[in-house]
Amino acid sequence: MKIVLISANKNNTDEVNKAVQSGLHTLVPIDHGFSSMRTIVEQEQPDLLLIDDACTGTEVFDQIEYISMQRPNTAIILISANHTRDYLLNAMRAGIREVLLSPVSAQLLEIAVSRVSAKLPGVHNTAAGKVLAFMSCKGGSGATFLATNLGYQLAEDRKVLLIDLNLQFGDALSFLHDGKPASTLASIARDIRRLDGSFLAASSVRITENYSILAAPEDLSEAVDIKPAHIDAILNLAVTQYDFVLLDVGRTVDPVSIKALDHAYRIFPVLQAGLPYLRNTKKLLDTFNALGYPAEKAELIVNRFDKRGDIGVDDIRRLAGSTRLHTVPNSYKDVSTSINQGNPLIKTASSNTVSRILADITAALNPRPEASRGFFGRILKRA
Repeated sequence: MKIVLISANKNNTDEVNKAVQSGLHTLVPIDHGFSSMRTIVEQEQPDLLLIDDACTGTEVFDQIEYISMQRPNTAIILISANHTRDYLLNAMRAGIREVLLSPVSAQLLEIAVSRVSAKLPGVHNTAAGKVLAFMSCKGGSGATFLATNLGYQLAEDRKVLLIDLNLQFGDALSFLHDGKPASTLASIARDIRRLDGSFLAASSVRITENYSILAAPEDLSEAVDIKPAHIDAILNLAVTQYDFVLLDVGRTVDPVSIKALDHAYRIFPVLQAGLPYLRNTKKLLDTFNALGYPAEKAELIVNRFDKRGDIGVDDIRRLAGSTRLHTVPNSYKDVSTSINQGNPLIKTASSNTVSRILADITAALNPRPEASRGFFGRILKRA
């Protein structure tokens, strides 16, 4: 693979050299060169363009946008010390899907370069699993319950992994398991060089034969050690090992969650029919639009919906626009029993309406010849 590095930072240049020292790649380092970036790319025609913007600022984005439009097959990775939300959104609008924090390490660069190399034409891609992201529009929406219970039903005849990406306060494991995990997402991030199918499986808690959960860090301080590159590497591997990878994203929109959402085949923001939820939902949909996600990527789930409430389906549809909308009825007693016992709802109340709706979702995501289309029936058709 041919890599062009444009940088004025010797330390970062040295780290890039370490990352590609295997000899499988050709590195063309260019000192500065920011003003002639377009010409350099046209002449060199790289597979990967690495840009170290330590001295350039946001003016580099215009050139990057031009390059990404003219050469869509050239991957672009930005190395920057600026990781503010606005800066990252501008980078993604310009066509960048990965921003590494400067000063960068050879370890993270090696992961990023390997990922780009694996996607080059002619390289066999074994990824088959689908990534489904559940995201709370406000605390207490019920997203974790829906994600964990849907995973349980999908795992009846498919291999499923749920990753808890609520890094500071994630408790997805407790919904189906009463023990502490021996390893967590932070454990993998600390030892990312070991990452393979066996390591991923061993780091996850096995709920059933086909269903595992990779828990969030137990220690809040460990959350800061998990980087977007770690999530990218884990998800690229996970979809080769599992039929479905479910993400409990939590509420935070940051580089880690954005990287996870980039992988998602569907994002399910979960809300309730209340004004604070609607306000946050609007902000979230606007963010998806700013990130360049197609409208059909998001599907709203209105949880604990009461037809007699002050806010009806028509009110929510006006806010959602063209975004697909689904409702799950309120069943507080049975759902609370399920959560408190740490057992899936289908085992504690199989005839409950919510259990039946989750079964419909499962049938739509994992269709069988005899299954009716039911709830969420056209999700896969549009994929």
